Amino acid sequence: MRNKLLRMIRQYDMIMPGDTVVCAVSGGADSVALLFAMYLLRDKLDIRLEAAHFNHHLRGEESDGDEAFVREFCGRYDIPLHAGSAEVRPGKKGLEAAARDARYAFLRGLNGKIATAHTADDNAETVIMRMIRGTGLKGLGAIAPVSGNVIRPMLLINRQEVEKFLLAWGLPHREDSSNASDAFLRNRIRHTVMPLLKSENPRLAENLSLMALRLREDEDFLAAQSDFPTLPGVQTLRAMPKAQHSRCIEKFLKDSSVREPEDSHISAVEGLLFSDKPSARVNLPGGVTVSRRYDRLEAQAHTPRPEPVALTCPGETVYGDYRVTCKPADKIVNTPDTFTVRPVGTLTLRPRESGDTIRLSGGTKSLKKLFIDRKIPAAMREQIPVLCDEQGVLGVYSIGVHADRAAGELPAVTVRFDRNTVESSADQACK
Repeated sequence: MRNKLLRMIRQYDMIMPGDTVVCAVSGGADSVALLFAMYLLRDKLDIRLEAAHFNHHLRGEESDGDEAFVREFCGRYDIPLHAGSAEVRPGKKGLEAAARDARYAFLRGLNGKIATAHTADDNAETVIMRMIRGTGLKGLGAIAPVSGNVIRPMLLINRQEVEKFLLAWGLPHREDSSNASDAFLRNRIRHTVMPLLKSENPRLAENLSLMALRLREDEDFLAAQSDFPTLPGVQTLRAMPKAQHSRCIEKFLKDSSVREPEDSHISAVEGLLFSDKPSARVNLPGGVTVSRRYDRLEAQAHTPRPEPVALTCPGETVYGDYRVTCKPADKIVNTPDTFTVRPVGTLTLRPRESGDTIRLSGGTKSLKKLFIDRKIPAAMREQIPVLCDEQGVLGVYSIGVHADRAAGELPAVTVRFDRNTVESSADQACK
C-alpha cells in the first residue's frame, strides 16, 4: 500500500520536501490507514505530519466517540491534531452535502496540504453515481487527485488493500453506523451494485478509478486547448471540433456569471452559434442574456426596460446610464449626443417603441432597422435613449437628431447627453 501511495504522490507532484501535510481523519478504516501510512513515510517524504478531525454531531454519542478515538490515536503517535465541530443542518442539497461543505470549509482553513482518504472504491462509486444521473467527460473524471491544496493519494488503493494494511499493523478504527443505511445513493451502490460488478471483475474499483483519472487528464487537456483570453468569433468557433467549441462556450458562460453552466445552457448558445440569423439572443439563469452580434457572442446582465422620464427645462435628469441636461439654446448644435430642437409640448426620454422612425441624411428608417444596420445588439436596443415630444421622435442618442425636427433658428432648447461615471454598455454597443 505504501508503494502505491508513493507512486501516486510522485506522479501528481502532490507533496514537496518541507511541506506540512494535514491528514483528514474521521476515525474510519480508510482515514486511519492514510494517517498511519503517511506517518511511516514522513521521513522519506521529508514532511511535517499533522491530522484534522471534524465533528459534525450527526450521530450523537457515536460522533463524540469518533473524536475521542482520533484524539487518542494521534496522541499515541505524537501527531498534532486540529479539531473542529459544527451543528450541521440539511441544506438545499441535503444533509450529506451540508456536512461535506462544513467539513471542507474547516479543512481549507488549515495551513498545509490537506490529504483525504478517498480510495479507488470511492472513485468508482462516484463514476457510477454520475453515470446514473447523466454526465459528460468532466463528470466521469470523478474525484480529482489534486484540487487546490487538497490531495488524494489513495485513489488507486482499494478497500481490500486498506483492510490488509490495518490488519498487518494491528491498527484499530471506527465504524460509521450511517454507512450501513441504504437511504443514500452511494450506500446503495456500495452494497448492491459494486458487489455484483466485482463478481464479474474483482479489479473493478481500480479499473474504474484509473479510467476516471485518465478521463480527467483528457478533460484537462481539452480545457487547456479551449482556454482563450477572449471568446473567438462565431466563424472560428464553428470551425472547431464540438469538444473544443463547447468548452470555449462553457468557459465564456462561467466568465459571464453563469456559475454552473449545464448542458442545456451550452446547447442554447450553440443554437445561436449555428443559427442562420446574424442577430439573436437567449436568456440564461443568473440574469444573463447571451446575444449573437454577427460574428461575435456577447453576454450581458439583464437590464430592465427603462421607464419614460419627462424633462424639465432648464434642468438635469438621470436616465439609465446617462445624465441629460436640458436648457434654452444659445446656439444651434446637432451631434450624436447633443440636439437643438423646438419641441411641441412635453419633452420625454423613453426606450424605442414599435413604429418609431427617424429621418437622417440617408432617408427615413425605422429605429428597428437602423439599430440592425448599425449592428447594435438586440439586448442593448431598448437601453438607448429616444428623445420625443407630443409629435413623435426628435432624436436618438448616438444616432442624431431627426432632420425634420432640428431647430433652424432660435429660440430653441438644447438637450445634451453625458455618460455617468462608467461607460455604459449601450455606449459600447453603439461604437
